Amino acid sequence: MKQILAVIPARYQSQRFPGKPLVKIGDRPMIQWVYEAARSCPSFSEVIVATDDLRIAECVQNFGGKVEMTRDDHHSGTDRVAEVAQRYPEVIAVANVQGDQPFVTAEMLTQLVTPYLQGEIPDMTTLAYPLNHEMHYQDPNAVKVLCDRHNYAIYFSRSSIPYYRNSGEAPVFHHLGLYAFRQDFLRKYAQLMPTPLEHCEGLEQLRVIEHGYKIQVCYTQFTTLEINTPEDLIQAQSLIDKNSIP
Repeated sequence: MKQILAVIPARYQSQRFPGKPLVKIGDRPMIQWVYEAARSCPSFSEVIVATDDLRIAECVQNFGGKVEMTRDDHHSGTDRVAEVAQRYPEVIAVANVQGDQPFVTAEMLTQLVTPYLQGEIPDMTTLAYPLNHEMHYQDPNAVKVLCDRHNYAIYFSRSSIPYYRNSGEAPVFHHLGLYAFRQDFLRKYAQLMPTPLEHCEGLEQLRVIEHGYKIQVCYTQFTTLEINTPEDLIQAQSLIDKNSIP
């Protein structure tokens, strides 16, 4: 089996939700939900939490997870993932499993890395699912991705894209913020300079496209709740209480 590393970047200081990885959902801290989901995925040879915070490290160790410390000056979770990935040169690909998606499934994670499992070597992969035009087409919090005929991303945007001057169907999907990288490209990505469109949209993945690299979009029929605010946490707890985890 091809070796694919899963890294879960986790930081304590979040502008909108400080201490987010340690908040309880049901009977477990959120970081444990994510770790156990990643561990349940047979596509990963190893799962590691990457953090610069001793409180998070202690929490992971207490539930029996594997954690590695990183520098505290990283600008993004991907930079943190890249630091840990350098310690595992034998892996062919590295998945960045977001630490704020507690209900991500093993099936979704396998879909994310399927190209690497099949012997393909894209620079980078990500996930997308069918866009609900009525609910999310005009929602700036819903990131849209346009794809070419070979399932590579053309553009990501918070705006309503494409503009339908003529009626018809377009290859636009709802982007899900999970990523995987070919090992050598992840090292290169960590050295790329930020770009204008990335800054305008507030979407880090645009840096890849602006520098001339490609992102292969993998598809899933599922979505998952992302915890960005205390209000999202209330929704997550409600799903637990109703036993209706997506």
